[in-house]
Amino acid sequence: MGVTSNLEPKKVFYYFEEISHIPHGSYNTKQISDYLANFAKERGLEYVQDELNNVVIYKAGTAGYENSEPVMLQGHMDMVCEKVPGCPIDMAKEGIKLVIDGEWLTADGTTLGADDGMAVAMMLALLDSDEYEHPPVECVFTVDEETGLEGAEGIDASLLKANRMINLDSEDEGVITVSCAGGITGNGTLPVTREAFAGEVFNLKLTGLLGGHSGMEINKERASANILMGRVLSEIADTVDYRLVCIKGGSADNVICKENVAQIVTSDEAGLEAAVKASQAVITAEYELSDPDIKIELTKADSAMFVPMDKTSGKRIVSYLLNAPTGIQSMSMGIKDLVESSLNLGAINTTETEVTTLYCLRSSVKSRLDLMCRKLNDISEVLGGEIKFSLYYPGWEFLADSPLRETCIEVFKAQYGYEPSVEAVHAGLECGFFAGKKGHGFDAVSIGATLKDVHTPDEKASIPSTERTWKYLLGILKALK
Repeated sequence: MGVTSNLEPKKVFYYFEEISHIPHGSYNTKQISDYLANFAKERGLEYVQDELNNVVIYKAGTAGYENSEPVMLQGHMDMVCEKVPGCPIDMAKEGIKLVIDGEWLTADGTTLGADDGMAVAMMLALLDSDEYEHPPVECVFTVDEETGLEGAEGIDASLLKANRMINLDSEDEGVITVSCAGGITGNGTLPVTREAFAGEVFNLKLTGLLGGHSGMEINKERASANILMGRVLSEIADTVDYRLVCIKGGSADNVICKENVAQIVTSDEAGLEAAVKASQAVITAEYELSDPDIKIELTKADSAMFVPMDKTSGKRIVSYLLNAPTGIQSMSMGIKDLVESSLNLGAINTTETEVTTLYCLRSSVKSRLDLMCRKLNDISEVLGGEIKFSLYYPGWEFLADSPLRETCIEVFKAQYGYEPSVEAVHAGLECGFFAGKKGHGFDAVSIGATLKDVHTPDEKASIPSTERTWKYLLGILKALK
């Protein structure tokens, strides 16, 4: 008996629990890809598994739907692997542990992977049953969405006959998503020089931040530990002579960083303690509503990770964190409350010779995306570093005439008794790549059950919302005759 064996819909939660036993972080998808291919083999379903590990499984339409136009169902199989400090699970080699908390499904100390494991589970539940009415379906399971939508970019469009698609990667029940931002990844480096400096070694650690998804939650003005540490180090330098040794925070470009640790050397312990206390008071007041539990922890270290940076190098790093653009850059003038452009410093790390940065940049306007890239490039060059951009993915433009959208609206009203919200989102969705590959007239929507705090160890999926969304998906398929 599994943890989810008493939950409804049974097959959806059964398959979600099945894949939770399989490590499936980004770039670690071979095992889950093989699981999907074997699933198709065992049921005699036609399938394709490509060299990227994308999998497409085909199923004929049910009685009365044999000649209906096919529909593509799509979601990604990779998840963001984050965990709380001290969690013993090796997410590269081990599955996660599911926990039921009232009406929510979560994981013990790690991300849940409902983004986008729920899409995978729903498609498998549909493929494993003959009781639901539906047209011919092409279930598309892509890889490495969380690192730049690489599976969707690389998939061969000739494998797909469907010219309409239901993406299952949204996170708010009652919302039909019809457009999304495009984006790009930035990898930066800043050189450092090191020299001996007398003093004791201290660790500064920023904790208690909420973090979150850099697309869906960038509008909540939550603090980034990576950016905030730059401010703390700058304020300390006003009264304390210190040298920076290293700085580290985050691991994924699309996650608002929750923790950062900087190591410094100084002989002024009393001054350091006073400066940290002053910064703590300011930060607590400023982030009282968005991040009420931020703490700056100051501890002595047994030894330094490296020889300290010289004063100029340390100043260069702090100046970069203080002045590089971050967070929301523009709001849409055409769609109320929609973030148009933003960027997120998801990860920063230190080697002996350089500090590296990892950015996620998003915009629904290509020229705005180009401008953010230009700003990061300029500040990097001025400070003696560089930044390279890769993994560009296109935005998904709104389709004025969308029969699929209208069907989804009507089915929603029949099931729920009220109008759904039709929205554009700032997060990136794979719909843009599929729309570009399929060309004019490609009709797509994105739906999903309610998820909270995705990309963090607090991630959770609503159990009743999952059941309603499954019923909604079946209703849409039935209506697509």
